Amino acid sequence: MAWTKESPKKIELVKEKAKENWNVSVSKDTIKRILKNENMSWRRIRKRVGGEPEPTEYQEKKKELKKLKEQEDRGEIDLIFFDETGFCLNAYVPYAWQEHGEVIEVKSKKSRRLNVLGFLNRKNELDPYLFECQINSEVVISCIDDFCSTLKKKTVLVMDNASTHTSNAVKNKQEEWEKKELTIFYLPTYSPQLNIIEILWRFIKYSWLNTDAYESWKSLVKAVEDVLRDVGKKYKINFT
Repeated sequence: MAWTKESPKKIELVKEKAKENWNVSVSKDTIKRILKNENMSWRRIRKRVGGEPEPTEYQEKKKELKKLKEQEDRGEIDLIFFDETGFCLNAYVPYAWQEHGEVIEVKSKKSRRLNVLGFLNRKNELDPYLFECQINSEVVISCIDDFCSTLKKKTVLVMDNASTHTSNAVKNKQEEWEKKELTIFYLPTYSPQLNIIEILWRFIKYSWLNTDAYESWKSLVKAVEDVLRDVGKKYKINFT
């Protein structure tokens, strides 16, 4: 198993090491059976952010976020997680079970991009905003301004340190938003795991969108809108 972890994509190298170290010839099928018995499986490699958060800041922010969740549980505040993502016809293709001899294909082509900005709480209540234009600070500000009109109590908005979230234009709005009872809580850099809406985006792209969503721009837009509309109803995530 250690050899596989050294070269997780190349079983051929494992065969060579078995021959070199033990003078044993084994087939790829045998190696695969052994790996499955060791609770290993062939699945997609997940991308991760290109850096690591500063450890002290990360732990402090994580503790602060835990306290905010406790405040929300006591009914003192609303805690909302904010982020944006995009969809296009260059499909996010998941693995799928397929019959032998059958190949499920998804057309992939260049297309415009459907951008979604979302406000999500831990009850799976989502307020999405859809755009085909480029997302900049002005768009972010417009969405937060509109979201402020829906607030029922003091609200903390959790978001990352993207440049569109930390520009001078955004910072200059924070005093106005605080008067409307909305406060920004910035996550440390390289910490998407602390933002629960990142989980939602992954579920939509890799689990909830069917392959036929990528047949055309029109079908993609409709499929994304349908999923977003049913978040919290048909589509739920257990945010522990």
